[in-house]
Amino acid sequence: MTQTPPTRALPRADRLGGLDGLRAIAVGLVLCYHLFPGPLPGGFLGVDIFFVISGFLITTLLLREHASTGRIRLGHFWRRRARRLLPALGLVLAVSTAVAELVDRDLLVGIGRQIAGAAFFVGNWTSIAAGADYFARDAPELFRNTWSLAIEEQYYIVLPLLLLVIVRIRGRVLRALPLVALGTASAFLMIALSAGGAEPTRVYFGSDTHSFGLAFGAGLALLTTGRSSELPHRGPGRYAQLALTGIALAGLGVLGWLAVTLQEGGEQSFAWGFQLASLAALLTVWAVTRPGAWIGAALDARPLRWVGERSYGIYLWHWPLLLLVAAGLGTGSPWIVGAVTLALTLITAALSFRYIEEPVRRFGLRRSLMLLARPDRAFRGRRIVPAVVASVLVLTVPATVFAVATAPAQTSAADAVERGAAARDASQSEASEAAGADDGPDASSAAAAAGESSTKPDEPIAAAGADMSAIGDSVMLASLPELEERFPGIAIDASVSRSMGAGVALASEQAGTDVLRPVLLVGLGTNGPVRLEELDSLRQSAGDRLIVLVNAHADRDWVPGVNDALTAYADTHRGVVVADWEGTISAAPPSALAGDGIHPNPSGGELYADCVENALEELQRPGEGIGYALPRR
Repeated sequence: MTQTPPTRALPRADRLGGLDGLRAIAVGLVLCYHLFPGPLPGGFLGVDIFFVISGFLITTLLLREHASTGRIRLGHFWRRRARRLLPALGLVLAVSTAVAELVDRDLLVGIGRQIAGAAFFVGNWTSIAAGADYFARDAPELFRNTWSLAIEEQYYIVLPLLLLVIVRIRGRVLRALPLVALGTASAFLMIALSAGGAEPTRVYFGSDTHSFGLAFGAGLALLTTGRSSELPHRGPGRYAQLALTGIALAGLGVLGWLAVTLQEGGEQSFAWGFQLASLAALLTVWAVTRPGAWIGAALDARPLRWVGERSYGIYLWHWPLLLLVAAGLGTGSPWIVGAVTLALTLITAALSFRYIEEPVRRFGLRRSLMLLARPDRAFRGRRIVPAVVASVLVLTVPATVFAVATAPAQTSAADAVERGAAARDASQSEASEAAGADDGPDASSAAAAAGESSTKPDEPIAAAGADMSAIGDSVMLASLPELEERFPGIAIDASVSRSMGAGVALASEQAGTDVLRPVLLVGLGTNGPVRLEELDSLRQSAGDRLIVLVNAHADRDWVPGVNDALTAYADTHRGVVVADWEGTISAAPPSALAGDGIHPNPSGGELYADCVENALEELQRPGEGIGYALPRR
């Protein structure tokens, strides 16, 4: 998303009404989607509204230039775009990177690639090449939101060149056809790649698959520019006004419905959601920009216009500030994090607009600094502004260079999972060597690793690893060294991104080959909802084995439901108990978890083993009417 030059710069008679209000609505959707997740799961469509607005407005300005001068000055256009975009973008990159160095170095993973991609407007393609996942929450990128800026600026390199040819075509409809065709091809390519199984991020980030809003907006400008001179100066009549208002409200209604119902990365979004949102935005833009339209004047209300004029800065700042505030506040309430981020975003965007964006856009960088530094008796504090800007750059630019040079190769969460994977591989290697060895001092440990019970039949359960099979996700994998130390001989099969469904299938396979031991430890639920049918299938596979279900801890929508389902199931089924990882880790210091707030560090792994041990003790408490004994094997 980019902020096109404020519409107040247009001649008053030709001003396009309502666009600042639409910008405010669009950026509001994006803010709600990122800062307050839940109410508007489809708020990401705000970016597609911006695409339509930008395609329409930029093309309109270029066509007006051609109508008044007989040519389109490419150098002048690209220079204006650079003035408009680069100062604010550079400030965001420098300040955010420097603060991340102090707050959370996990945010610096891949920072060099991110800065280069943002600065050269190719961030969408560099993210695709790096295998980044736009929809992942475990390792968010500090400048992920610059993907839309890249698509727009790539388009604006091509658009003026196309217009040099298109303006030679006679007739508005024929002129608009090439851009409508390009937009249609892009929309269908999104559908085709998504249906063909392409990665959602590739489909979402691709300039080829996600530029139809820009093309349709430009096509609308070609169809409508020049008609204002043919309309009566008094504006549309009453019935025409009602029709325009109805069309705009219908378009906004469709956008609101999509914002409430669409899900990120879902098949419906790619199959028709983005396309429908662009068409609804197109109709709304057409209606509100008709000369004299009441609905356009209504959207030009001062609060909406204030936000719309600063929407570029708001969009740039909100995402890195969200990550920095979340890291700084730790695992606080998402609503508190969102509220603090919103306040900081509005403040920084307003300051950027007043002292960076507007002066540079109007006068250029060199003259802006001269004007700000010039003595002014009416405002003697004006010298403070360039001093503050210079101080910020002196502090943040070297810090940014240092951060890029020393950025970690992977996040602390990846380090935690990698530590567990290394321990798993070492255990498997030792077990293989022991299984192939002749009788010797390691024979007993090999037998334990093979699953021989260390507890006699019908004895109360003890915390013995040789009696335990464990199936889990990356959280269990990160805790694997501590589990093996606490429960020697435990057989652990843990993997990244494993869901409960995959774990149930694995348990069924192990039960069929009689590998499953008398106690089954299951640590799943971090990566998706848990259904009752899955728990029933798990218990059926376990047979008369005892089951310990580890609940989940993560800032994900489905986790509360997962934990409620596990607790309810354990309460109503004999031989099933919950290990309260959520309660244990919530009371621990933040250092127990990696930077993502999900995967345990070594101290967190100890707590994971603690909660498992507590659950095993609960299984053998006779006073609570449980007192289970290990089944015979």
